Amino acid sequence: MEIAAIIFVLFLLAVSVVTFFLLKRALKMAIRMAIVVLILLIAVVGGASLWWFGTNSNAEKQPAVIKKSR
Repeated sequence: MEIAAIIFVLFLLAVSVVTFFLLKRALKMAIRMAIVVLILLIAVVGGASLWWFGTNSNAEKQPAVIKKSR
């Protein structure tokens, strides 16, 4: 899941850069920066949540040994 978190953050980073340059002539700098900051905030929160909730703490544990009765 760590790879997914990194890819998610990188994707939204690219989206924010493209958005910034596409809105270059349409909006004022303050509005553009607010939109980019919002996209980057979503990227950081989403990436952190994927990283945090995507880790499996049971992965290192050995499975329980099942003894057959016969």
